[in-house]
Amino acid sequence: MRKRILQKAFGRITPVFLLGLVMLALTAAPSAQASIGIVVTIAPEPLPVYEQPYCPGPSYIWAPGYWAWGPDGYFWVPGTWVLAPFQGALWTPGDWAWDPDDGGYIWREGYWGPVVGFYGGNKYGYGYTRQG
Repeated sequence: MRKRILQKAFGRITPVFLLGLVMLALTAAPSAQASIGIVVTIAPEPLPVYEQPYCPGPSYIWAPGYWAWGPDGYFWVPGTWVLAPFQGALWTPGDWAWDPDDGGYIWREGYWGPVVGFYGGNKYGYGYTRQG
């Protein structure tokens, strides 16, 4: 009797329902972050000089432009005003750092924090001096 009840219950499960269960389980599981770094043997160009646009409001922080790496080499990503994610947040820009162990330049991601951290000594201007 119990076997028949289980067969009836599970016999009604469709592939779409199973897919939904799997997707739900994956989103509920703790997520692990993996990062894949690249090593570039060519140094990026010096940072270009450009005019900073007008600040749109008091809660915005300037995130300076940077050189990104793509299939065709470096390309410029212009700076922009961004809303700070929390009161007092400051942006530490990402930078390309020489890694002698890998024999090339590696990208260090920018991040938000209560202070501006080290960003490779680049002079981004607009409040970002070489003393980051």
